[in-house]
Amino acid sequence: MRGLVLKGHGGVDQLELRTDLPDPPPPTGHEVRVRIAAAALNHLDLFVLQGIPGVTLTPDWIPLADGAGTVDAIGDRVTSVRVGDHVVINPGLSCRACEYCLAGEQPLCPRFRLLGEHRPGTAAELCVVPEWNVRTVPASIAPHEAAAFTLATLTAYRMVESRARVRAGERVLIWGIGGGVALAALQLCASRGATTWVTSSDPQKLGRARALGADHLLDHARQDIPREIREATGKAGVHVVIDSVGEQTWARSLASLGRAGRLVTCGGTSGPMVQTDVRRLFWNQWSLMGSTMGSDDEFDAIVAAFRAGRLRPPIDSVWPLAHAREAYERLSSGRQFGKVVLQVAA
Repeated sequence: MRGLVLKGHGGVDQLELRTDLPDPPPPTGHEVRVRIAAAALNHLDLFVLQGIPGVTLTPDWIPLADGAGTVDAIGDRVTSVRVGDHVVINPGLSCRACEYCLAGEQPLCPRFRLLGEHRPGTAAELCVVPEWNVRTVPASIAPHEAAAFTLATLTAYRMVESRARVRAGERVLIWGIGGGVALAALQLCASRGATTWVTSSDPQKLGRARALGADHLLDHARQDIPREIREATGKAGVHVVIDSVGEQTWARSLASLGRAGRLVTCGGTSGPMVQTDVRRLFWNQWSLMGSTMGSDDEFDAIVAAFRAGRLRPPIDSVWPLAHAREAYERLSSGRQFGKVVLQVAA
């Protein structure tokens, strides 16, 4: 089997293209084997490459979480897909038996795992996952677009719809437009009739965000974001902040938030440790929320929108698997607008 592997933690020199990887075992029971056409990078993959505390990888680890392709083989209990179906993969794996899974809250499963981080990922020709982790998509959708869709969109959907519950007319601040989650959040908020403020230090990214429906464009390197928002809203602030940056933006996120505002975060790309003045928290009656991936129902919702063409991921670039190091460097540079994708199929 042909695939990308991590020889160890560190920089892009640890990435290696292999053509002699063993094929995964044939699927059994509810398992589905997918012949991967394309796989997409997320910031998670940079963290996995660098090394995540508490996560130990075996040598020749296959990275990446997002992937799309065709069903190559199925186990004897699979009923939802057939061989030859075009599918997207939900990389979040859960036990399906705990109280959270049974309640339809799979991301809260104590055994929740991600492809590419806790189990070998999608950057190889074959990947085996449970049937409930795939959904069919039209063959007319390009593989690189399908591969770029799931993780970022599912994460953004849970943040916007299920956690923050953004409504028409509300004001929403989205940090770091250009990343996959931020772009998906912008599309979701705009489709709900919310007024959006997006930030970047790149004028070109801000211009492209305008074309996707952003109402207000802010340069977070040159402008005082809370001051700009307070002045524009008559000191009211925003109703919701979408923040996946962490340390560098946390204080400004809270300073931009209005009374009874909601802040939802799915990560900390600039660092995990933040400080909050608890007096401001209770006085303003803020809600501070975490969010990770999405449930089966949320997966169904975003795939339905994807099939209908209502929700599509912007693509920054597509790279052959042999140029994976350049793809990682592109994402690490922060210059990308949209998803960075690897073409896995030869």
